[in-house]
Amino acid sequence: MLNSGRAQGGSGEWEQPFWQQRGWILSAGFLVVLLVLAVLFAVTGNGSGQPTGSSGYPEPTSTSKASDSASDSGDGKGTSDTRPAGCRTDDRDQAKPTEAPRDFHWKANGTGLVPVSKAAGPLTYDGPVWSCFAHTPMGAVMAVHSITDHLSYDGWRKVVDQQVVPGAGRDALIASRAQEADKSTTGSPDAGGYAGFTVLSYDETQATVMVLVRGMGDGGFGSASVTVRWQDGDWKLSPDPDGTVYSGVSQVSGTDGFVTWEA
Repeated sequence: MLNSGRAQGGSGEWEQPFWQQRGWILSAGFLVVLLVLAVLFAVTGNGSGQPTGSSGYPEPTSTSKASDSASDSGDGKGTSDTRPAGCRTDDRDQAKPTEAPRDFHWKANGTGLVPVSKAAGPLTYDGPVWSCFAHTPMGAVMAVHSITDHLSYDGWRKVVDQQVVPGAGRDALIASRAQEADKSTTGSPDAGGYAGFTVLSYDETQATVMVLVRGMGDGGFGSASVTVRWQDGDWKLSPDPDGTVYSGVSQVSGTDGFVTWEA
């Protein structure tokens, strides 16, 4: 959803981030901030970012609704859910990450590239639904990038139905997104948008991740935070009641305080 670095027809002209579309702005204050940041994120790029390590990535597999005997704490209420069949992750590392996963690489989604990892997820691919993230802070980071980015393209409703926490926030998100056109999928994928991240808060039921996105050639960056909740055995996007996905949108001068993605 924070779709920085979208090429149009391979010309190199990047589109504005998805969350900057007018139909997504649900409050006057948020609109003012986004208008200021529009210049920052409307960037001309040359598509120099290159995917790494993609040759070792497994072929996409279909999501199965069948379940097995392993249980996880899923809804934050002391109950147990069963993770989908084939969804197994190493969840021992509960520390906030200080570096990107060693096995991370970029995977194409539309005209953008999203960070993915065999260790942290996603492990399962069903069309636009990339799921099965580690029940760790790093898994929450990967979920934030994947889920929000997929809200820009055709198939977004399937993503919302399966990967957004039910409630008023999801209903408002659907109503707003339905008024917007899908992003174009033409052009060469570019990894130039996502620059880094930091985990602001985390426990086994909820996490808030701040995403760092590259701005103009003067070295500027923009940041915004996204909240996800652990529900039904995976991380799901948790928008505000009015459907707002991003909060704390701001301009930052550098990468200090963020874990950066290494190309």
